Amino acid sequence: MDFRLSQEQQMIVDTTRQFTERELMPHEEKVERDGHVTPDLISQIKKRSIEAGIYACNMPSELGGGGLDSFDTTLVDRELGATSYALHYIVARPSNILRACRDQQIKEFLLPTITGERVECLAMSEPDAGSDVRGMKCTATRDGDDYVINGTKHFISHADLADYVILFAASGEEQTSKGVKKKITGFLVDFDSPGCERVKGYNCVSNNGYHNMILNFDNCRVPTRNILGEEHKGFDAANEWLGATRLQVAAVCVGRARRALKLSVEWAATREQFGQQIGKFQGISFKLADMQIRLDAAELLTLRAAFNDARGNFSDTEMAIAKVFSSEMCQFVTDEAIQIFGGMGLMDELPLERMWRDTRVDRIWDGTSEIQRHIISRALLRPHGG
Repeated sequence: MDFRLSQEQQMIVDTTRQFTERELMPHEEKVERDGHVTPDLISQIKKRSIEAGIYACNMPSELGGGGLDSFDTTLVDRELGATSYALHYIVARPSNILRACRDQQIKEFLLPTITGERVECLAMSEPDAGSDVRGMKCTATRDGDDYVINGTKHFISHADLADYVILFAASGEEQTSKGVKKKITGFLVDFDSPGCERVKGYNCVSNNGYHNMILNFDNCRVPTRNILGEEHKGFDAANEWLGATRLQVAAVCVGRARRALKLSVEWAATREQFGQQIGKFQGISFKLADMQIRLDAAELLTLRAAFNDARGNFSDTEMAIAKVFSSEMCQFVTDEAIQIFGGMGLMDELPLERMWRDTRVDRIWDGTSEIQRHIISRALLRPHGG
């Protein structure tokens, strides 16, 4: 595989890097301190990212998006990953699952999301069903031309700033060779729908300023025209969506680790102890070497998955490998960076302690590291009947 960037791809990288350094990084400390991004700053970031051509970069150009394939989008995510998630998520990358919109859904949901007029969030996790998607208890019961939704979702990222939710609910049951399984359907639900309630979520040590919410549905009626994709086929759509988000997590981890390593190298080259630069001590220099080795490996695995996906060779296994390795690599790199800085690494005058906390969630959301290893091992054993 040849990962040398074309002139256009290098321009994408340079544009996103400059945007991140100029428009996002200067606000990191305030967002971390205040615990939120102000509405004015959200509007400013959204406006300037649209002007820069990186807003909704993963959406088709004929619909007003950036028209980038998954490889080029991964390059964007890698550069945005260098800063606070509370800031860079505003440079929206609408969920790829919205490409399943049809008929009036395109005008009502997809197009306004691409232009930044509307914001979506996605609801899958429940208090009693996290990794076990088939175990969800939120139900959707058919009633004429509507579905009636009842149940609770939690850990719903940025639902406080969203206009509507892509909701997955159990819409029936089917008999399989392994017993009865729930059928899952995806719905597009406006937050002003009667019976839909948003409640403050949990305080998380990762990604300060980027909030999660709890969603309660009490006889919330959703018209069948708001079914996203095929009825009862939401599980397949969800799996495809998760592949894309896992790749995004991997790319963000690479970007964050790059910045942590850069800070560590600069510190090791200038900080002196016992009459010489600390980078000359093997205890420090070997740390830097190990950080670079793991970072390079994670980046190559991430680019491989993106490269193949962009060419129509989507591999759930490659996405899982990229996510589990990159997220664990970033935890290692940020932790070693703090060790190199010593006590200063844990002070909030530097971004390292934030990066260290932020990356902890990457081994959990969008499929835990254990789920990724299950996907990988299952692919290895399947040809042998496992």
